Amino acid sequence: MTTPTTASRVLVLNSGSSSVKYQLLDARDDSRLAVGLVERIGEETSRLVHTPLTGGGEGKRERTAPIADHAAALKAVADELAADGLGLDSPELAAIGHRVVHGGMRFTAPTVITEEVLEEIERLVPVAPLHNPANITGIRTAQALRPDLPQVAVFDTAFHTTMPESAARYAIDTETADVHRVRRYGFHGTSHAYVSRRTAELLGKDPSEVNVIVLHLGNGASASAVRGGRCVDTSMGLTPLEGLVMGTRSGDVDPAVVFHLVRNAGMSVDEVDALLNKKSGLIGLCGDNDMREIRRRVDEGDERAQLAFDVYIHRLKKYIGAYYAVLGRVDAIAFTAGVGENAAPVREAAVAGLEELGLAVDASLNAVRGDEPRLVSPEYARVAVAVVPTDEELEIMHQTYALVTEGSAGNASGIASGNASGI
Repeated sequence: MTTPTTASRVLVLNSGSSSVKYQLLDARDDSRLAVGLVERIGEETSRLVHTPLTGGGEGKRERTAPIADHAAALKAVADELAADGLGLDSPELAAIGHRVVHGGMRFTAPTVITEEVLEEIERLVPVAPLHNPANITGIRTAQALRPDLPQVAVFDTAFHTTMPESAARYAIDTETADVHRVRRYGFHGTSHAYVSRRTAELLGKDPSEVNVIVLHLGNGASASAVRGGRCVDTSMGLTPLEGLVMGTRSGDVDPAVVFHLVRNAGMSVDEVDALLNKKSGLIGLCGDNDMREIRRRVDEGDERAQLAFDVYIHRLKKYIGAYYAVLGRVDAIAFTAGVGENAAPVREAAVAGLEELGLAVDASLNAVRGDEPRLVSPEYARVAVAVVPTDEELEIMHQTYALVTEGSAGNASGIASGNASGI
């Protein structure tokens, strides 16, 4: 399987349980040729939104009609791209890059997808039951459409596989942990990789010279400590539930909360799972998971919204302090994702009172909105505070294209060796 030297386009696919997000990008100049979303797959009200971004397109198109499954969804995507002269049969298409949520410890780099690779991804379904099955479906569907084209898996967990065992291990019986693959994997890895590298560029330094705390704050939220371009700790663990307070997820809780609710509240394990993942975090504290709405309520004196905001910030500060200690020296803190990029009050509150650690924000700089990476800290601050818009699709494109054209993205087989536990 070879890629023509003239081919420079990569289709990036993010297949969820009932949705497919996609972008077609050109590796020559990082331009986007088309973006789109298929949602509510399998329902009567399935919806496809497609936006061509190149000269020959007709503008944003939207249609609502039943789309039975992922195969039908990707066929519809292929038809929309073809209508703009960007069809999947184009010789300019170099590869399809797939976001895969969980790669365990076996996949440490972007990986050309083979049947063996798919079997390994399937083996990890027990630790990612909501995500990996959908990712596999998307991959198999894309393979059926273009069996001759390189398909590459880019794993959310891969960036975090550099964590030392002291950070990755839970302090439970090691045999039980190894048999059941219980350890800290971390997620949002493509975002943390992209943002940490862009932060180093913003400082005019090589990533190998910079220590960065990355705060990916969206509806899902995670923090990472990145030393010299390598992740040494991250807040999410076996699943995306651990760590920061999120839109609907609790983040860190005493594990005994689960036992307490099962034994004393009569809740089932599934009910506790739903509580911690879907009815907790900001929405559990105040009934809203949109930070814009919460800040509006705070400004109006709403006490529940104020408490939710305070809990959110308290947890965030704890992780900033913890990762400062882990790294020893911090050159920058980077805020990214929907809340991190747009909520100035969150950035201000997160570093307030941390002046002794060299952290501060300039109120006027912090109030500015923009799409480019920028510093919001005053010149005198020892630690730069940055806002760095994330671009996970661009990162997936870069990793995919590098692997299929140059082999420079790392381990082409993507399967780590020498892992006695087989996790």
